[in-house]
Order: sequence, then structure tokens, then C-alpha cells
Amino acid sequence: METLERILAEHPFFEGLDPRHLKAIEDCATNVRFKPDEYIFREGEEANWFYLIRQGQVALEVFHLEQGSIIIQTLGPGDVLGWSWLIPPYRWRFDARALEHVRAFALDGRCLRTKCDESPELGYALLKRFAMVLEQRLQATRLQLLDLYSVRR
Repeated sequence: METLERILAEHPFFEGLDPRHLKAIEDCATNVRFKPDEYIFREGEEANWFYLIRQGQVALEVFHLEQGSIIIQTLGPGDVLGWSWLIPPYRWRFDARALEHVRAFALDGRCLRTKCDESPELGYALLKRFAMVLEQRLQATRLQLLDLYSVRR
């Protein structure tokens, strides 16, 4: 039988994390499901969760007045969705919409912020992992901008 701790430990985001920290994180985790076209969160809403996608695809979108919703990145199994829970004022910066049935772990940001305050070692371990997520998102955005603004000859 698979335990939540074991499943979390096998997720790429938590690979190599100290088992003590994994146990603390497990206390903040729950299974969630989203239906196709269901919004997981909307820009500007309070951000107190992040998600480890286990199955399905999620679109990160921004809204443009003339063009409507624009997909800026698509995330899938093994990806992390959401970092705004970590940075005040804890508001989502994008919309996230399920493109198909999505299964994920939702991790309570309030719970984790409390645990990180109690254990700076855990906080630092999570911050290093989220810095990598932010770097990946910045690189994806950079590539899209290069494609969008490339000079066509």
C-alpha cells in the first residue's frame, strides 16, 4: 500500500529531501482533483496553496483585454504549480486552469509557512526548491519573449 509520505518522497520536487522535513510537509498535504476547464486559481485571489501535479495538464494563463486568456505555459505530471503562497502579499500572479482531468497534491501554504518559521532548515530546503521552479518559469518566459519578438528576415 502506498503512503502519502512515500508518494511525496517520490515526486521530483521532493527528491532527496530529509525524511524529517518530508514528514512535516505530509501534515500539510491533501489529494485534490480538478475537472477539465475548471480554474484551480485566478489571478489576484489569495494564494495559500501550491500543487504537485500527478496526472493531467494545467494551463498557466494571463488575461489580455483584446485577446482574452493567453496560455503562457502548460504544466503536467511531475511539475509544481504555484509559488505565490511563499511571497507576500500571497496573491496569485496568473490564472491556472485544468486542461483535462487533473490529480494533484495540494499543500497548504499557511501550514508550511508556520512549519518553516519553526524550522529554518525546512524553510531553506523549500526555498532552494522553489528558486529552481522560479528559474524554470523565467526561462520559459524568456524563450517565449524571444520567439514573440524575434526579427523575421
